Amino acid sequence: MRRTSFANWPCSIARTMDLLGDWWTPLVLREAFYGIKRFDVFQEELGIARNTLADRLRRLVDEGLMEKRAYQQEPVRYDYVLTDMGRDFFGVLAAMNRWGDRWLAEEAGPPVVFHHDRCGQEGHAEVVCSECKEPMTAENTRPRLGPGYPPRLAERPDIKARFAG
Repeated sequence: MRRTSFANWPCSIARTMDLLGDWWTPLVLREAFYGIKRFDVFQEELGIARNTLADRLRRLVDEGLMEKRAYQQEPVRYDYVLTDMGRDFFGVLAAMNRWGDRWLAEEAGPPVVFHHDRCGQEGHAEVVCSECKEPMTAENTRPRLGPGYPPRLAERPDIKARFAG
């Protein structure tokens, strides 16, 4: 069964999900943030099938989130290293971690905490406005059409109503 592509949808969430493709991809990225670089270590830590891991790593390299760097020549073996694009995904994972800690952590508490080197404290992700630095919540934030929204769709009455301010 072929999955529906969201790559051309006028929605950054849909496009991101299209790039990720499944639940393994964010977990591979998580392991990369934890410092994993080698195929065998990814495979061992995740318990993922080798062919599935190879496919996910190939996709992450093809999409520009990771790059391969040879660390051995015979046979050729690679480290998988986050690119700038890949490192920028940290905020997404941190937000998912924060939500999971709040709603899914067991009584003992979160399984992993984030230590912020700059201030020396353990903290969690917060979504704040880039302009005023105040928290952005579902209650105080509304979506509006951006400059990349297709004009032919923006004229539809249902779209205008949904994104009216």
